[in-house]
Amino acid sequence: MNIIEGGVTAAKGFAASSCEANIKYKDRTDMALVFSKEPCVCAGTFTTNVVKAACVKWDQKIVKSGDAMHAVVINSGIANACTGKEGFDACEATAKAVEESLKVPYTSVAVASTGVIGMQLPVDKLVAGVGMMSKTLDESIGAGTDASKAIMTTDTVNKEIAVTFDIDGKNVTLGGMSKGSGMIHPNMCTMLAFLTTDISIEKSLLQEAVSSVVEDSFNMITVDGDTSTNDTLLCMANGLAGNSCIKDKGKDYETFKEALSFVCTFLAKKMASDGEGATKLFEAKVVNVKSKADARTLSRSIVGSNLSKAAIYGCDANFGRFLCAMGYSGADFDQNDVELFFESKNGRLEVFHKGTPLEFDEDKALHIMKADEVTVFVDMHEGNEEATAWGCDLTYDYVKINADYRS
Repeated sequence: MNIIEGGVTAAKGFAASSCEANIKYKDRTDMALVFSKEPCVCAGTFTTNVVKAACVKWDQKIVKSGDAMHAVVINSGIANACTGKEGFDACEATAKAVEESLKVPYTSVAVASTGVIGMQLPVDKLVAGVGMMSKTLDESIGAGTDASKAIMTTDTVNKEIAVTFDIDGKNVTLGGMSKGSGMIHPNMCTMLAFLTTDISIEKSLLQEAVSSVVEDSFNMITVDGDTSTNDTLLCMANGLAGNSCIKDKGKDYETFKEALSFVCTFLAKKMASDGEGATKLFEAKVVNVKSKADARTLSRSIVGSNLSKAAIYGCDANFGRFLCAMGYSGADFDQNDVELFFESKNGRLEVFHKGTPLEFDEDKALHIMKADEVTVFVDMHEGNEEATAWGCDLTYDYVKINADYRS
């Protein structure tokens, strides 16, 4: 597998465009379109929040139908959540605008929105935006990058990646883009993400691979404990790589799944490190656990604790906060088996050893925790499973950003 330049336009047959539709923002692009002329099999995962945005329900119907997908239209600024019938009408109007412009069925057009909850989308601006973008679709790397920037809200950087790998003697490409900075908490994939690939694969296997990979990538990040109403991950595969269609879980399926895992984990970590107001990527790796479920629970509890996040921000080696978060996680373990370390590019330091706190060099601990990526490493000594979760520190700026988000 090789990392290459680009994102959603890296795979054969995918084009993208973006525009300033002035949906909410007045000084930046705020709509993106990703399109494949060739029909795609599609897979998706969505928020587990009971309050689901209109676009989530629209996309769930498309994925469940088994019909081909040709396009996805994304807007930033307004989430189209808690918007009643008018919200569903906006989804349909957007999809039908694509049908008119690009001559594909509107039922093959997914839509996604991100931004303020409870505001109605200006349908006239959405339709006009689709008209503009349909005329500027481009398969260039730059067009994909521009699309990744258009879907940002409070994100400080765009997030994209692409890889190539061999399947059945053919060169296959998988690319993706995502957005997410706040309202990020493990429970599906708390953000928007769009993956494109030219692999040929049966829809059921594509869905199984996506659902499986999400568990240890997007489901293992948290910024603020809030599961969004709009969480959507869509993966489109148009088959243009020319490989023999993957119809079983053999070597080719595992190769694809490995690439998919790499791309999703990369994008997930980019979102965690770009958490609202964040200055550090906060990683928790828990090893030698009795079960995979407990490993996931423990690692997510560590990075999700506000006290732990504040300690990471303050570079305070207060290991009791991390142990406390493990203790209330719901996983059963014996604290007398636990070893806890702080790690970063600046070094490694054990601070707790099988039930007993260790004397340690505070200056060394401070040096380790001053790095821009800090890991809490925990050895449970109770089994063979492990899991890693990602989050960020909790800073003053998180409150500032969210105090005036709507205005």
